[in-house]
Amino acid sequence: MNRETLVAALSVTFVSFFVMACSSGVKGHTYAGPGGMVQIEFQSDGKAFASLGGMSSSCTYTQSGNKVTLICEGDTEQLTLGSDGALAGPPDGMLARLTKVK
Repeated sequence: MNRETLVAALSVTFVSFFVMACSSGVKGHTYAGPGGMVQIEFQSDGKAFASLGGMSSSCTYTQSGNKVTLICEGDTEQLTLGSDGALAGPPDGMLARLTKVK
């Protein structure tokens, strides 16, 4: 491995660790869909509250890297935390794009 390749690899590794360290993930934040009809409040203890309109549901979640698994009433949703801070679910679902509101 030549010096330029080594420097590039170390730079990419450093930036990746820096981004991961600066990102607190979803814990303690609330995300909402367009118009606020869908909202998910992620607690710090692996619990979350999801609301759709006037209905609310207790949920649990885990996060590994940029992947968030949300389980509400037996239904599991896989979400991805994007570099812009938004959560993305399946493109055709209610959780297609959620942005951080707090």
